[in-house]
Amino acid sequence: MNPIDIDQVNQQISSCRLCPLFLERKLAVPGCGPASAEIMLIGEAPGKEEDLTGKPFVGRAGRLLDAALEQAGLERSKVFITSVIKCRPPQNRKPKKSEIDQCRRYLDSQIEIVHPKIICLMGNTAVQAVLGMQGIAQLRGRVLQNRYLVTFHPAAVLRNRNHMDDFVSDLKILNAGSQ
Repeated sequence: MNPIDIDQVNQQISSCRLCPLFLERKLAVPGCGPASAEIMLIGEAPGKEEDLTGKPFVGRAGRLLDAALEQAGLERSKVFITSVIKCRPPQNRKPKKSEIDQCRRYLDSQIEIVHPKIICLMGNTAVQAVLGMQGIAQLRGRVLQNRYLVTFHPAAVLRNRNHMDDFVSDLKILNAGSQ
């Protein structure tokens, strides 16, 4: 696949039928943000609110992400936000490897088109999908391959608020890395 621009990729995602997730989705969630963003955030998968709106990180985890971005001195409107897969898995389960593999072409296209200076992988699913690595506890806060910052997924921070300071600290690294 050699898409021309981000809008074309979004259209391909919205009409995708590569895996069974399209059968239950309300809306695909391609991602949002400027195609010229210097920072890209990659999460796991859309949740219920995202499935209803077609926009990433608009539920509780999204509100936490917004607050953390603000604390880190980043404007949401200036970052490109997406997920490893673009349709909500049933009951918010973790994406299956086959779903990630089918959706990977879209994520790769987004990375190629946006060509951010730094990419933030939020959570184990994103780290595993993009880098083939596991172990968020050991990798968190590190920049790998001079391009990928590993941090918690906002939903994990919701479950354990003790991670909020580390999450904000990681996002500050993003801010510095995009300068």
